Amino acid sequence: MVDIMGMVYGALNTVFNPILAMDPNPANPALTVLIIAFIVSLITTIANKYLVDQDEMNEIQARSKKLTSELREAQKKGDGKKIAELQARQTEMMKDQSAMMSNQFKPMIVTFVPIILIFFWMRTSAISGLVVHLPVTVYWITLTPVWHFIGSIFYGGKATIPYGIGWLLWYMICTFGMSQILRKYLGFKQGF
Repeated sequence: MVDIMGMVYGALNTVFNPILAMDPNPANPALTVLIIAFIVSLITTIANKYLVDQDEMNEIQARSKKLTSELREAQKKGDGKKIAELQARQTEMMKDQSAMMSNQFKPMIVTFVPIILIFFWMRTSAISGLVVHLPVTVYWITLTPVWHFIGSIFYGGKATIPYGIGWLLWYMICTFGMSQILRKYLGFKQGF
């Protein structure tokens, strides 16, 4: 029988172990997680760029925003006729928004499996022991104590390293930052 997951992990080891080996601190590979976050962000951003019609999405969002403000204005004025007309248009707009949301799922379908496999690899590799020490301000801004509390509920124990975070939260912080930079660089009009 063919061990498919073994082959997948072997391929991921081939790709990511050299990056892990080049990390200045292989025992605590924060730089490797940053590089992996960049790779995953690049893949998802490019998938969004080419699988989602950004102009159509922005147009639907603009029309929806305009309709909402017109409806709010009509409600302030108490114009029943205008409210009824706008609510009828709002029903049509919901169909457009539904189509837009299904359009946004296309990149997720393409990127979901590779990203999940990368997560499983990270969890089973040397990265799983990563601890990143954050500056006190960043520690509180990222709501790290809340994440530690939630983690203690699900996994037991408590955070013992002051101002420290594990690989998953570090990955999330890196991915968020990288995604924003890449979206700006690739010309996305919307921030998220």
